[in-house]
Amino acid sequence: MTTVTELATYVGRQVACEVLDVPRTSFYRTQSAPASPEPAVAPAVKAPPPRALGPAEKEEVRRVLDSERFQDQAVREVYATLLDEGTYLCHWRTMYRVLDECREVRERRNVLSHPAYAKPELLATTPNRLWSWDITKLRGPAPWAYFYLYVILDVFSRYVVGWMIAERESEELAHELIQATYAKQGIAAGRLTIHADHGSPMISKTVTQLLIDLGVTKTHSRPHVSDDNPYSEAQFKTMKYRPDYPDRFGCLADARAWAQAFFTWYNHEHHHTGLGLLTPVVVHYGRAEVVLQRRQQTMQVAYAAHPERFVKGAPKLPSLPAAVWINPPKDQGQPEPRTIP
Repeated sequence: MTTVTELATYVGRQVACEVLDVPRTSFYRTQSAPASPEPAVAPAVKAPPPRALGPAEKEEVRRVLDSERFQDQAVREVYATLLDEGTYLCHWRTMYRVLDECREVRERRNVLSHPAYAKPELLATTPNRLWSWDITKLRGPAPWAYFYLYVILDVFSRYVVGWMIAERESEELAHELIQATYAKQGIAAGRLTIHADHGSPMISKTVTQLLIDLGVTKTHSRPHVSDDNPYSEAQFKTMKYRPDYPDRFGCLADARAWAQAFFTWYNHEHHHTGLGLLTPVVVHYGRAEVVLQRRQQTMQVAYAAHPERFVKGAPKLPSLPAAVWINPPKDQGQPEPRTIP
């Protein structure tokens, strides 16, 4: 570029750039750039505002806010309380700034962390070994009016072994339903596990003592984990998605009449996908193999009549699972289905 500058003094910048084949934009950019970068200027240190709190005053504000007396209260509550007592430290906005400097604009107590709850791992291989129960609300005739449906479900067979609709949710009603259902099924002591969530009737002393007296093992879902009670939740969903499920029930008698028809259908007519398209009553009372053999014979007749319609060979019907898990262990593979000869 020095050559261009020297030549430009004689013939001008445009001719000099054309002769030396140098773009004029590059030449002008070089001329306008400073010879050396200017040294960085350190930012000026600002003096603290004359009205700001001093270090000792800030420490006093922090000590008061973090004290045992005020650690559970909001900053504005502390500010108002101190004013009522004739003490003024600073404005409550300044209190927030003091806390923010110490990164304490958060819960200032030593909050205890919740314990790690163990995941329930429950297995059922026959009926009446594992029950799941829960309570759901049914909308009543007016806003904020509800009826409460208690349902006890056998996990292996999906058979509803007991249910009740009441106007309230209580441990006494739960005690009555569990005791009556246990007696109706004729279960021996020490052979049944009942699983539920952490609702107040489920963890009540009344129900707990009953289960101890009956020799029943009690398990619970982890708090706020609905997947730990999946079979009861799925049964409620099946119920509330029925085409004839009403938006509201007119009275308790209406709710009970509808539920009676629903649970009759659910137990005796509903072909459950998880049961190899068997009904819960068939599985619960040990008639599954007879029904599956009859189905297989029907399919064999159809195959013999038109084998070309079965492109994958002889038909195989869905079978009843050998085991049903709530939260199977990670190393637990899928159970082998029961084969029907």
